[in-house]
Amino acid sequence: MIDVRHYTYRVFWSEEDQEFVGLCAEFPSLSHLDQDQMSALTGIVALVTDIVADMDAGGEPPPILIADRRYSGKFQVRTTPDLHRRLALRAAEANVSLNRAVNDQLAKG
Repeated sequence: MIDVRHYTYRVFWSEEDQEFVGLCAEFPSLSHLDQDQMSALTGIVALVTDIVADMDAGGEPPPILIADRRYSGKFQVRTTPDLHRRLALRAAEANVSLNRAVNDQLAKG
């Protein structure tokens, strides 16, 4: 069985719920709410543990860990012709390739 501690977890405060929310990136439909930040993490890990055990018992493979996935470093993005033009202009003005300009912009977040 997979070590569920190796999945990708995140905990954040939800103003709407007035609680911490624990999430697992590999199981986007699951969440665990708790008043305590660490309990939200413990809760989502326990929930994922139960789900993975059920999947294992049913012969269903659990999601591959994000950490174990291989990425090529390439992906395509579709955009509007106007945005494409503006990005190309920005790249030309910076004297860099369009790819470099977009990559730099993505890295900024």
